[in-house]
Amino acid sequence: MNAPLKIARLDASQADFSQHLDTLLAWEGVSDKGVNDRVEEIIAAVRERGDDALIEYTARFDGLNANSMADLTLDRARLELALERITAEQRSALELAAERVRVYHEHQVQPSWRYTEPDGTILGQQITPLDRAGLYVPGGKASYPSSVLMNAIPAKVAGVPEVVMVVPTPRGEINELVLAAACLAGVDRVFTLGGAQAVAALAYGTQTVPRVDKIVGPGNIYVATAKRSVFGQVGIDMIAGPSEILVVCDGQTDPDWIAMDLFSQAEHDEDAQSILLSPDADFLDAVEASLNRLLDGLERAEMVRVSLQTRGALIKVESLEHACEVSNRIAPEHLELSVADPEALLPLIRHAGAIFMGRYTPEALGDYCAGPNHVLPTSGTARFSSPLGVYDFQKRSSIIFCSPEGASELGKTASVLARGESLTAHARSAEYRIKP
Repeated sequence: MNAPLKIARLDASQADFSQHLDTLLAWEGVSDKGVNDRVEEIIAAVRERGDDALIEYTARFDGLNANSMADLTLDRARLELALERITAEQRSALELAAERVRVYHEHQVQPSWRYTEPDGTILGQQITPLDRAGLYVPGGKASYPSSVLMNAIPAKVAGVPEVVMVVPTPRGEINELVLAAACLAGVDRVFTLGGAQAVAALAYGTQTVPRVDKIVGPGNIYVATAKRSVFGQVGIDMIAGPSEILVVCDGQTDPDWIAMDLFSQAEHDEDAQSILLSPDADFLDAVEASLNRLLDGLERAEMVRVSLQTRGALIKVESLEHACEVSNRIAPEHLELSVADPEALLPLIRHAGAIFMGRYTPEALGDYCAGPNHVLPTSGTARFSSPLGVYDFQKRSSIIFCSPEGASELGKTASVLARGESLTAHARSAEYRIKP
């Protein structure tokens, strides 16, 4: 039998709790100089040599030798073939998830709008989709069809004409589920590229890979560093940190359920964070017992153990209201309100990527098929960031139409303000429109 799990136990009423919490939450996601230098070198090579650099890096890093970019390109027919190759059960699950994600995001679509003032001046906002979006998907043995759905479907709902996907296929390993998801999500083109070189290709374009307006999707430290480097040249969704779950429980949910909910994030990687808040100390004991009893039955038990022992915690709070205060301090990616009346706590929650309400709503449902997007702000950025959505694939342009009367009146105000800023041309431009 393995040694007992050593997960941190904290008491939020203690004077030094804030210090302990800061230590627990600390995560350094900035790349070191070596990674940055390597990424910059790769980006420069792709910008200079285009397709030739992509072919070279794919051979070096993915062990996949290609004679030309045609060998690294998958057409729509190949995606449709993947949809035929997966099992009927897998196809049905993907189709259901895709439909739920699509329906949810259709509710996010905002129309253009305008209003007319009494003098005939028209003001408004025109909303238009991006021309082209790029989607990065981890490849090889990793299988993230859910990420394909969550990133590509909002883009298509937003009206993006072309979605380009890059996915590495180390040593030629192609994941049929990922390609099937791309087919269902409406992905237009797929290139079997990965790493910083794929990000560079999407950001700057090559002879074969088209330049995109925004890059979305998860990846390793090289992908994240490359996305940070090309930001400004293109838009990006976010620089994501490790996955997180925070569970607030009143002590009445089955401890095994809560333990498995905590495991569900810890199995992502060793840096993932799983935290439970409860005012019931006996319940915290019961969950700790469940964690120890259920851990060895997990496929990624050792990864989970490292995650929980280095970044996990069971925290005693004074009340559920106090738990909400602590939750807002943490601003978690995923927040479960596993309580009898989650609606009563909802007004107290200000910062969370996604909020899962009640005992029967595990975070895992949100990862795959509930409908809302699973691309969420991490590392406390839920204080100022939101889930990926349709709005991330649209632009807003202001509409201003002045009638002669409106231009005359607004010109008087603009003139005063412009001359106050010593911008004479601004002032005179406005003054030309003022009626005598």
